[in-house]
Amino acid sequence: MIPLKTFVLIGVIDSLDANFATVELNLNPATNGGPSVAVIPVNAFPCTIYEGKRFFVVKLEESQDSMIICDHEQEKK
Repeated sequence: MIPLKTFVLIGVIDSLDANFATVELNLNPATNGGPSVAVIPVNAFPCTIYEGKRFFVVKLEESQDSMIICDHEQEKK
């Protein structure tokens, strides 16, 4: 299996506690495979998170690590 060199994943927080968040991740553009589920440490997010919060996991260059970017357009209602 060859790892992706660059990618953008769209994520949504499903649930969280003080230490970990369970998230759904989708490819962009979406594929027929459906979402993947992952558990990510809360301190990996550069913003305040809550259930339903949207974020992105981005790797733009092969030599870079992937990073989490918060969706600042979305506000908690």
